[in-house]
Amino acid sequence: MSFDDLLKELQGQKTGQEEAGYITLSQLFNESFMSKYSSHENFEAFLEKGNFQAETREEIENIPAELFDRHVARETSFADWKSMLATANREHGAE
Repeated sequence: MSFDDLLKELQGQKTGQEEAGYITLSQLFNESFMSKYSSHENFEAFLEKGNFQAETREEIENIPAELFDRHVARETSFADWKSMLATANREHGAE
């Protein structure tokens, strides 16, 4: 069970079917992506390194952009969050 699935189950939000087209953060920033573009084995470790408490896209959007961009620039091969997200979306779409 993925981290996102566990969180949904604990919050009572997991349904029989996921929303069509919805991609979890764990799926988007999978181990392959994270090892290719960072020194972290998964997205959760990447967030933990920056002391960020975020488990959903909405929570990530609530992190001050300047702080998150600095963390992305330090910990990945991307200049900012927007670049990282765009690459992950593009690569996930190619699968």
